[in-house]
Amino acid sequence: MTWKCKMILVIVTLFYTGLGCYGYNWDEIKLYPEHIPFFFNNNPEIKNLCSVNETCPYKVALSMTKCWGYEKNCNVSNRMKTPLCDVEGQDGTVNLTSQLDMFWKQADFGYVNERLNEMKTLCTPNIQNDSSLDCVKYAQFCRGKNIYFDFRGANISQSKLRYREDIFKAGQIGGHCTLNKEALVAEKYENGLESWYPELEQFSTLKFIPNQRPQCEIVFHKPTYFVKLSSGISMYHRFCDIINLYIAQHLNNSFSTDVNIIMWDTSYLVFKDLFQSTWDTFTDHPVRPLRYYDAKRVCIKEVVFTFLPRMENGIYCKMPTVPGCQGSSMVHAFSQHLMHRLNISQEGPTKHSIRITLLSVNTRFKNILNRNEIIARLKTIKDAELKFVEYNVTMPFLEQIKISHNSDIFIGMNGEGLTHLLFQPDWAVIFEIHNCGDQFTYFNLSRLRGIKYMTWEKKEKMVQEDINRQPTTTNPELSNYSFDEFEFMRLIFKAAHYIRTNPNFIAAWKQKYGRRRMPAK
Repeated sequence: MTWKCKMILVIVTLFYTGLGCYGYNWDEIKLYPEHIPFFFNNNPEIKNLCSVNETCPYKVALSMTKCWGYEKNCNVSNRMKTPLCDVEGQDGTVNLTSQLDMFWKQADFGYVNERLNEMKTLCTPNIQNDSSLDCVKYAQFCRGKNIYFDFRGANISQSKLRYREDIFKAGQIGGHCTLNKEALVAEKYENGLESWYPELEQFSTLKFIPNQRPQCEIVFHKPTYFVKLSSGISMYHRFCDIINLYIAQHLNNSFSTDVNIIMWDTSYLVFKDLFQSTWDTFTDHPVRPLRYYDAKRVCIKEVVFTFLPRMENGIYCKMPTVPGCQGSSMVHAFSQHLMHRLNISQEGPTKHSIRITLLSVNTRFKNILNRNEIIARLKTIKDAELKFVEYNVTMPFLEQIKISHNSDIFIGMNGEGLTHLLFQPDWAVIFEIHNCGDQFTYFNLSRLRGIKYMTWEKKEKMVQEDINRQPTTTNPELSNYSFDEFEFMRLIFKAAHYIRTNPNFIAAWKQKYGRRRMPAK
């Protein structure tokens, strides 16, 4: 063998082995360990690379047969978990089986399967590496390749409207592909927070291939996600936005953080985002507003138009709920994914105590008037770790999540802060002391997450007062309240008993402390 051949062999060997695994960087996966078998199932070529490389850290997952539930030929027994249904004959359902099927399709990974079955090609590529555009029904999610965006007439720098529908004219958005105009028009939907149709209405067949200069002043070679956010202040709505981005990743079969994220905000106004740190879950790069590309011609090699925040029948805002069902594996996986990517660890269960967090608010209404008395009662519980917190802008959001993730019982009045139930452990209780006339928001969200929901049970042991602390019958959201201390404690002990007897708590306790039996209660 000549020295040149030897040199080529050395280079090839370094290329395939020196990078980690035949050219694959395992550090880029960044998935919660329990999710690796699911990832391998959808990426068999990566699974094969792991099987032949000694440095792959996921060998234990190679023998596992797991699937999310939207894959073809996915056996029910191989799913992450199965939701539970225990009420028959409501909401038009005939039996538990039909209830479970409905819940699976509306609130679990069956939702992804339904959307995949809806996917239609609206612009068909003519040659290899050509443009393409595929969308689900009503263009609630779309993905495309080699797409052209001409923002020269958008005038974003002059607009205060966040969701304008006049950004493009014919020829200013499109691709080098054969457009089925009738199929595109059939997905017409006017609401900009429920559909991408207003942005795609002017999609055209172009004579040039995008990504080739001089047509493109900016070219994105990395996958690029467009998102619309309904709120950066409301935690409930902000995490509806975020979970939709997570679901979009499933449809795109990619959880890479080496992606661009662009906020489709058609105004020059700054979008105030109190939860900005959560973007680290999805991208390694700065999130850019659309105004960053005003007056530019942009070409994107791979683009995803993510699910929208106010979709009818979406997740979880405006979602119909199946009575008697709970425990969405999709919401469960989202919580695990977020905690893993944000490097927030579960420190419990503690050996002898239940971790209780009481959330206070510094607002005019929805206050606990006898808060000090309630806290004094809680401090008498010997086997409890207590935290009394106020989540506000002075406390970093990741610190808030860490507290919530390590709260067995999370207590608060009706309000945005109860959205933290998404991050509580699987055995947890969310205690909405009083719903203030909003009976279903956090009850339904807790059912999706699969944790126990509790609220005040005896109205005669609660006093509603106005801001002057006088009994009143005004709007329940515009009042403050006092609660019977002994009844409050009864509910706390009821919640603690639920936790100590919860199979998830028992399994986690035994795994951590290595005992067959837990200490006496």
